[in-house]
Amino acid sequence: MNSDNWRPLASREVLERRALLLRQIRSFMAERGVLEVETPYLGGAAATDPNIHSLTLSVQHPGDNRTVRRYLHSSPEFAMKRLLASGSGPIFQICRVFRDHETGRVHNPEFTMLEWYRPGFEHHRLMDEVNALLQSLGIAKAGRIAYGQAFMDRVGLDPHSADTDCLVRRAAALGFISEPADDAALLDFLFSELVAPALGRGGAMFVHDYPVHQAALARVRPGKPPVAERFELFINGVEIANGFHELTDAAEQRRRFERDNQRRRSVNFPVLPMEEHLLQALAHGLPECAGVALGVDRLLMTLCGAERLDQVLAFPFDRA
Repeated sequence: MNSDNWRPLASREVLERRALLLRQIRSFMAERGVLEVETPYLGGAAATDPNIHSLTLSVQHPGDNRTVRRYLHSSPEFAMKRLLASGSGPIFQICRVFRDHETGRVHNPEFTMLEWYRPGFEHHRLMDEVNALLQSLGIAKAGRIAYGQAFMDRVGLDPHSADTDCLVRRAAALGFISEPADDAALLDFLFSELVAPALGRGGAMFVHDYPVHQAALARVRPGKPPVAERFELFINGVEIANGFHELTDAAEQRRRFERDNQRRRSVNFPVLPMEEHLLQALAHGLPECAGVALGVDRLLMTLCGAERLDQVLAFPFDRA
């Protein structure tokens, strides 16, 4: 064992910049009347998205000897939407979140997320507010490009209409191997390999209006083609934020959870319990709203000019 592993990796200057960033975020939200909230880190359900791998714990149930499984949240989204459905109004949260299989230059299994929700907003209006936050931090206003255009520019295929065979051939040429291959996984692979690395190189960039396969928890806007009202923010090829014009239909949300678990079965991932509390909240009535999750550590990398996430963490996973 390295005898210096007890030392933090982030410098004093970076720790001070992190503290300033958190103060700036809270000041920004306070000026706009967005309430800071806290929700549990442990829950009885996890994100069913096959691209997200949750961490689990066995916990003795308070008051009896039952051992129950709980999931460390990968986002505070489910609980925050329950608050929205109860009438909380605009809310934000800064918290630690946890994801397994997250290692690398811009990943750590434990990281800091800023998440906020704006009743009455759709995704373009929320992009405006994310831009306002960036500019308050000294980052130039982000540009915008539709997912379809960005994909065409870098991949040469229309993601809204390309058939599965075309996507398979293009992905296979880059080393993608998966059986069975579904359009959502293929689009995600091609986007991450060919599109994302080029985004935000000359300044921050929003990508918006995703293929319906990539809707996640966003509502779908009918049209030719239909699109998911979702956006992501990229700086220097790295995803910084992921936002949605939020789905409010409980029945459709249940269908999406079920489809996620079908995809999980197809690749031998564990099937996860659906978040019934969220479904009940949606059935009660989630206000029309938009929400966004922003990676605080990745944003701090940009502000500090860091090349790796561990440069802005006091104690990354290997030193925790």
